[in-house]
Amino acid sequence: MGDPATGRLDAGPASHPGWRANAGLFVLTVASVFVTTFFFERSAGEPTAAAAREAGQFTAALLAILVAHESGHYVAARLHRVEASLPYFIPLPLLSPFGTMGAVIRMRSSIPTRRALFDIGAAGPLAGLALAIPLYAWGAAHSTIVSADGGDGVQLGSSLLLRALDRAFAPAVPEGRDLMLSPIAYGAWVGMFITMINLLPAGQLDGGHVAYALLGERQNRVARWAHRSMLAFFFVNVASFAARDIRSGFGLWHLGRHVYNSVFWIVWFEVLAVIGSVARPARRAGEQRDSVPLATRAVVTLGIAVVGWALYEHSSVLLWAAFAAGLALLMTLEVRWGSLRASSGALDHPPTDGPPLSGARAALAVLTLALFALLVMPTPFVF
Repeated sequence: MGDPATGRLDAGPASHPGWRANAGLFVLTVASVFVTTFFFERSAGEPTAAAAREAGQFTAALLAILVAHESGHYVAARLHRVEASLPYFIPLPLLSPFGTMGAVIRMRSSIPTRRALFDIGAAGPLAGLALAIPLYAWGAAHSTIVSADGGDGVQLGSSLLLRALDRAFAPAVPEGRDLMLSPIAYGAWVGMFITMINLLPAGQLDGGHVAYALLGERQNRVARWAHRSMLAFFFVNVASFAARDIRSGFGLWHLGRHVYNSVFWIVWFEVLAVIGSVARPARRAGEQRDSVPLATRAVVTLGIAVVGWALYEHSSVLLWAAFAAGLALLMTLEVRWGSLRASSGALDHPPTDGPPLSGARAALAVLTLALFALLVMPTPFVF
């Protein structure tokens, strides 16, 4: 989701492929987002005309934000004379709840300086947020109040920034009621969710680029802790929900549900480990590449997610044992041969020359990383 490969430093012969593939993928992504949203709206009982209207509004809002994000990267790369491809949008109908996995831009030449690295890395999320924030504000103001009857709907996660926008623009929500986001607000929410993931200061995500431009080699230590914090999010989420239930007299009756609602962080922990191990060869003296096979990571992670889904509705000793065994196996693989080894460099950033950032760029880099803290959603989805 987003552009986790954006800024990948693939130095090599310059090439100038046509734009038709990019345009074709963009059209397919527009169709994919629309069809996916339309399908879910119809499944929720919306009439055909209303479902089509809402799907169109959501598609327009989300794609506008993604285009702004990718255009920021592309324009900044061109200004610094770094050869970059046009965005490749990734359609994923129905399998993704949003109909897309975002987009990627491929860098065909190395980024020469930390100043250029910052400009290219920060331009995408800042451009996307410059559109997502006002769209969310407008969409929240035009959202509706509905009964909080504990139905089957999905509760979207919140962040410090989203709470501030809701307080400023959304209608007041009385006790026992809830806010149903308009399609435009929902599209902006997805845009901010994607930006949150991309601003994680690890590897070659946008946040990794910005943090490396600001901190240099010190960023590699930050990246390891940022990556491991995703595991902490999982355990803290589950523990906090369980503690709330215990205080309310429910005991551990809903523990499986809380595990399912938090397993997103385990999945993304592994996604970043895979991206890092595939994209980055060993560069430090004594460093060994992660040797956990991609298929093994995929099977174990998928198994954990599936068992977590089963625990949502059914709690049994067998399911809990399977979940614990899967998680223990995954952690053992990562500690012995993967991204949790002390010698792992999977989340390190490729070296970039040039002096450290200073003045306005350094201040803007700090602000960009602070936006990640404002966008963090501890529990993105509650089912």
